[in-house]
Amino acid sequence: MSGVVVVDPPRAEAAAVARLGACGVATVHEAMSRSGLLPSTIRPAFPGHRVAGTAVTVQCWPGDNLMIHVAVEQCRAGDILLVTTASPSTDGSFGELLATALQYRGVVAVVTTAGVRDVAELRAMGFPAWSSGISAQGTVKATAGTVNLPVAVGGVVVAPGDVLVCDEDGVVCVPRAQAPGVAAAAEDRQRREVQTREAFLAGELGLDRYGLRDLVSRLGITYRTSTADEGDPPWNA
Repeated sequence: MSGVVVVDPPRAEAAAVARLGACGVATVHEAMSRSGLLPSTIRPAFPGHRVAGTAVTVQCWPGDNLMIHVAVEQCRAGDILLVTTASPSTDGSFGELLATALQYRGVVAVVTTAGVRDVAELRAMGFPAWSSGISAQGTVKATAGTVNLPVAVGGVVVAPGDVLVCDEDGVVCVPRAQAPGVAAAAEDRQRREVQTREAFLAGELGLDRYGLRDLVSRLGITYRTSTADEGDPPWNA
C-alpha cells in the first residue's frame, strides 16, 4: 500500500516511555522475553545517547526520501522517526536539515534501515541517529510511500505509537499496549541486577548465584588439574 498517511495514530503513554528509556535496551529486551530487538546492523551514528520515544513509521523507496519530508508534519514532541525502505538501501536519506526540522517539533531521534549523513552536524546538534550505514550518497524525492502504517524491520513489526528504546546496544520495540507492563518488568529486573552486582562485588560467583552447578554436572563438564610438568597437557588426557 502506497500513498497513505495516517494522521492520528494512538501513542504509548509518556510515563511508560520514560520508564522504559531509563531501563535501556538490554534490560527491556530481556524483560520482554528477549523479543522486540531490531537487527544488530542498525547502529548509532555516534555514541553517547540513550533515548526512548513513540514511533512515527515511514516507508520510503530506496534512494528516495520524499516520505520523510511528508512524515515531519505528523511528528510530535517525544516521537522517534522510524524509516524503512521497500528494498535494501544505505543511501544517506537523512541529514542535518531534516534533523533540524524534527528537532524543532520535539522529535528525540531517528532510526533508519537506510543511511544517514552529516554526522558531524548531527553530533553538534545533539540529535541522535541509529542507522544501517553512513553514506554521503544523496537521494531523490519522487515516489510515494507510507507514513504511520505498520512496518517490518528484520523480524520485528513496528506499529505507529509503539515505543522505541535506543542506546549503544541497539534498538528495541515495545508494542504500545504492552508498554506499562514491560516497564514494570524491566524495573524489577533492574532491581535484581543491583542485588546481583553487589553480590559479585562481594565475591559471589555466578555459578552459585544462578544455581548453575547442577547444570554443569548434568552436562558432564569435568575439572582436571594441570599435568604440564609431566609433559602431558590436560586437553590431551
